[in-house]
Amino acid sequence: MQRQEIKNIKKGTKLITKHLGIPVRATSMESIKQGKGFKKILLVDVKGSDIGLFDEIGSIYVDDIVEVLT
Repeated sequence: MQRQEIKNIKKGTKLITKHLGIPVRATSMESIKQGKGFKKILLVDVKGSDIGLFDEIGSIYVDDIVEVLT
């Protein structure tokens, strides 16, 4: 994924993440911008029900983001 797409993450941005081992949908709960830089850990609402798990809100590494949806 291109770094340019990650810079555009704001609250409510739809994402695809791989932190559960299988790509699942997620929604960003905060902006990735922090001061003059960018966060390495992001708070997201993960739709684990896509793969038979629970839907939960938690923190993930930005490196685990596979795709930024618009």
